[in-house]
Amino acid sequence: MTITDIVLILFVAALLAFALYDEFIMPRRKGPSLLTIPLLRRSRTDGAIFVGLLVILIYNNTINGGASLSMWLLFALALLGVYLFWIRTPKIIFKERGFFFANVWIEYNRIKEINLSEDGVLVMQLEQRRLLIRVRNIDDLEKIYNILLKTQ
Repeated sequence: MTITDIVLILFVAALLAFALYDEFIMPRRKGPSLLTIPLLRRSRTDGAIFVGLLVILIYNNTINGGASLSMWLLFALALLGVYLFWIRTPKIIFKERGFFFANVWIEYNRIKEINLSEDGVLVMQLEQRRLLIRVRNIDDLEKIYNILLKTQ
């Protein structure tokens, strides 16, 4: 096993751990979920570049007669990339004491100000940071508003 294979194994393990955490563990942390809202995806360009580079590496490995373990690890990495960038939907998960946004726990008492932009983006001002929440369905903004009223 080469150093390249070890690095690929580490990347596959890290992406798989993130995917499992995001899908199964995070919704169960910090108590029961009150509301889960799907969000709009960011640009898929980064994902296309990542998967495209992996396809080039797979092609190179095939042409040069590389190790089959490297080939399988590159395929696994490409599949995880496709899942993370195209299949998985980002979401915001509301709990009793706070919410998960971009896999970060934020307590409600950290919110200093809430605004709604003209194009339907919910803007939450924290102490040092501003969150831009782009919901997929505009009707979900009313659900978020009701949850925030209940918890305050």
